[in-house]
Formats: sequence, structure tokens, C-alpha cells
Amino acid sequence: MKVLGIIPARFDSSRFPGKPLLDLKGKTMIQRVYEGAQLSNRLSEVIVATDDQRIYDHVVAFGGKVMMTQKNHPSGTDRCGEVAAAHPDYEVVINIQGDEPLVSAEQLNQLISAFDDGADIATLGIQQVSEADFNNPNRIKLVRDHQGNALYFSRSPIPSVFHAKPEAKSNYPFMRHIGLYGYRSSTLAELVQLKPSLLEQVESLEQLRWLYYGYKIRVIETTIETPNIDTPEDIAAVLPFL
Repeated sequence: MKVLGIIPARFDSSRFPGKPLLDLKGKTMIQRVYEGAQLSNRLSEVIVATDDQRIYDHVVAFGGKVMMTQKNHPSGTDRCGEVAAAHPDYEVVINIQGDEPLVSAEQLNQLISAFDDGADIATLGIQQVSEADFNNPNRIKLVRDHQGNALYFSRSPIPSVFHAKPEAKSNYPFMRHIGLYGYRSSTLAELVQLKPSLLEQVESLEQLRWLYYGYKIRVIETTIETPNIDTPEDIAAVLPFL
């Protein structure tokens, strides 16, 4: 199975412009993500997908593979779709977050394993959900069915514990989403054609569009979580691990 890793990288981030070119102890963030992804023995190729000439030139300079994409993509999934369409020989595409300089090859391999079992879309979840996470709208919660497929994702606390008995609350395997995605290439080509749904717009969660239209999302449980850099304040949490 040929698997293509794609790292969407935009320069014009609203919360942290220029983030992919941030210097982290002598290497840019995008270079660290690229080199970390290459450590996965399940990825056949890794390509950076960008709409910015500065990022394009930098990836070429450190010897990476990069593709210039359109500027008007509303999401990383759409940017991955453009790159995947230009590389039709790959069966599976992995959307690798460009703001995780500590990306784990083991975590990527766990995600890819879902496609060995026939998944069309896959993502990761972790059962480390603190009370603060449960109530934090920036920590996405999810629930799964008996086959490990997602039933719902939400910024709100789910499942609700308002009426829960203490033993039910203590025994339930609460899960938090980790935003790595994989798609079978044929499925990705369908996803980028879907119109946004009101459900997705209410929660501001793209994956709800896929559920709304009837696609199954396999959730692979992981115990690995690496800190990302979303704002300048996040840098301090990452530097000690580099």
C-alpha cells in the first residue's frame, strides 16, 4: 500500500503569521515536521503543500519535496486533495499537521494501520481527558461506536454527564481528538466535493461535514500526544524536547 504524507503549510496564519518558518533551535518548524514525518516507515513519500513562495523556496533549500497549491483552499483537507489529485499512484493520504515539530512516527504508523483494516477515513483519539479538557472548547471531544467509528465530535463536553450516576461517569472511556487525518485517496476526492453543512458551521469542525454526509471515520486510540505550536506562547512548551 503506497501512502503519501502531505504537510499543508500556510504563511498567513491569523494567530501566528509566518509560523512554518519559525526557527526552532537551528531548524524551521516546517523542516522539523518534514524530517519527523520521514521517520515513519509506512509513508512512501512526504510532500509539503503550500501557497507561499517563501515556504516553497525554503523546503527546496533543505532538500524536501514541495508543491505549490491554490491560495483559496478553505482547509488543509482541500489542500491535500489538490496534491493527491496530482499524485494518483498513492492509495492513502495522511494529512500531517504543519505545526507539530515533534510529530511522532509511531503515531503516524498507528493512523496508517486503520487502512490495513479497510478504513476510508481515520483519525486519532486519546483517553487522557482532564476535567479542564472536558470543559475546554478548544479541546475536541469525541464518542465512538462499538466498531471504533466516530459517532460525533464536539467542542462541548460529550457525552453529557449531567444525569450520570457516579459509577457510569467513572467507568466511561472519555476520549479527546488528536487532529491527524488519513483518507483513502478515492474517498478524499469525494470529500473535497462536499458542500459545507450547518452542523459543521455551528461547531466549527470540518469532520462533522463528513459524518453529516454519511462517511465513517475510524478512530484509532493512541497514548501518544505531542505539543503543537498554535500561538507564540506555545513555543516554550516545545523547545525543551528539541
